[in-house]
Amino acid sequence: MEMLASWPVGMAVFFALLLVGLPISIALTAIGLLGTVSIIGWTPALSLLSTTFFEQGRNYSLSVLPLFLMMGNFVVQSGIARDLYDAAHAWLRHRKGGLAMATVIACGGFSSVCGSSMATAATMSKIALPSMRRFGYPDDLSTASIAAGGTLGILIPPSVILVFYGIMTQQDIGKLFLAGILPGLLGVIGYALAVSITVKFRGFDLRTEDKLPLGTRLRALKGTAGAMVLFTFVMGGIYLGVFTPTESAGMGAAGALLLTVLSRKFTWRATFATLFDSAKTTAMMFFILFGALTFTNYVNLSGMTADMQAFLTIFGDGPVPVILTILCIYLVLGCVLEGLSMIMLTVPIFYPVVASLGFDLIWFGIFVVVITEISYITPPVGMNAFVLRSVNRDVELWTIFRGLGAFVAMDVVRIILLIAFPGIVLFLPSQM
Repeated sequence: MEMLASWPVGMAVFFALLLVGLPISIALTAIGLLGTVSIIGWTPALSLLSTTFFEQGRNYSLSVLPLFLMMGNFVVQSGIARDLYDAAHAWLRHRKGGLAMATVIACGGFSSVCGSSMATAATMSKIALPSMRRFGYPDDLSTASIAAGGTLGILIPPSVILVFYGIMTQQDIGKLFLAGILPGLLGVIGYALAVSITVKFRGFDLRTEDKLPLGTRLRALKGTAGAMVLFTFVMGGIYLGVFTPTESAGMGAAGALLLTVLSRKFTWRATFATLFDSAKTTAMMFFILFGALTFTNYVNLSGMTADMQAFLTIFGDGPVPVILTILCIYLVLGCVLEGLSMIMLTVPIFYPVVASLGFDLIWFGIFVVVITEISYITPPVGMNAFVLRSVNRDVELWTIFRGLGAFVAMDVVRIILLIAFPGIVLFLPSQM
């Protein structure tokens, strides 16, 4: 066990545990505990472990997680995704690739009240894919627009991953939520451009419909009123300081339940299923978070932070070389790790280094999440592609990945813009 005092050995064992199929929560906790034991002994390590689990288990800030999960699940139950898609379609039906663009925009709108990438992709797949097939859209473009649009669920608030990041780095969750809005809108625009570029350069001859009168298009927005009011209420309350992120999560969950009732989708059976799913997901995520915090103790004690700082500055100690090095590391890890697992593993290692170099941790959180979005749509473990494959068994994985090239390129452009213009991220939080 003394070998685990050396962090390279600890990391090697950690990846070995993942390769044999051990859940990320258990792997993080096991390496964090045994590594800490090898450095300070059993009694202090177990005391540190119990303190981490007990204190975080009663952490008031963590109540934001189940409440936002409940909000997202009630939104799915309310069927609001169909209204968002119909409204976007009404405005874009006359354009080449308009259905795919409408899908991207609907995904962005659904993300603003859902907070889950995979839930967004799965829900929009059932709504958008049949329509695009009816109009002759190729499967690779159709599924790619859904998979890419779904990634916005982890960035546009409320975002579960931003909650995790805020707790691990002790950053204001409300500011993180606000920071994700403009990059999220930039993502919607970029993905719509990706659709347009794909249609043009691949020469797709896609059917269009007549342009609707302005009055008809405006009336189509009526169905989106619930989502817009809910998002404005939750985020506006945080922005204006009317309530805290935790209180806003409670308001959002209650508002989403009200939407379900008003849409006449409320049933006791579905509601109990929603509550059960929220509780199950909360328990799973809590164990992942506690494992990551235990792993953080090991990172701090093993000297990994100092070694990582030296490694990250190997190409220069300026801001751009360090960030580009981190970007390359994330792009490589994204090929072998699922997004949440990647963040839980790397944030405890990187954020002390980034903070010591003078980077704003709110900006770094959005930067990390945007990079993580790429991992959801790139092989071999792009989770959104697998979600679409599970919902649509007649579509091959290779077909989905084949259509995602332009969308990944737009993500790279967005990352470059965030590095060059950090104000895109920091403007709204600075006005809070």
